Amino acid sequence: MEIDLKLIRNTLVVKISGELDLLVSEKLRREIDSKIQSQQVKNLVLNLEKVSFIDSSGLGVIIGRYKRMNAGNGRMYIVGASPAVEKILIFSGINKLVPLYRSEQDIINI
Repeated sequence: MEIDLKLIRNTLVVKISGELDLLVSEKLRREIDSKIQSQQVKNLVLNLEKVSFIDSSGLGVIIGRYKRMNAGNGRMYIVGASPAVEKILIFSGINKLVPLYRSEQDIINI
């Protein structure tokens, strides 16, 4: 898994590639939390364009970051999920907490 974190004003954009599973979810959680804590992050965008698989530990990372952003009155978005990953996000109900968008451009336009 590769993780690319970019801070744009007060929005942290996290691009993830590969599988988001038990082997990498803790690393992802630490990297995002560290950036949120050290910067003035108000919003979080998870770009899942290059994520091929997600399991319950990956879903846990998403839910945990949602709770953290929500507690700080921030917002969180998921963009670019493949049909297979999107299906998992919908079955798990995450789409009811975190809005799903096709691209980062869609978020800029809201």
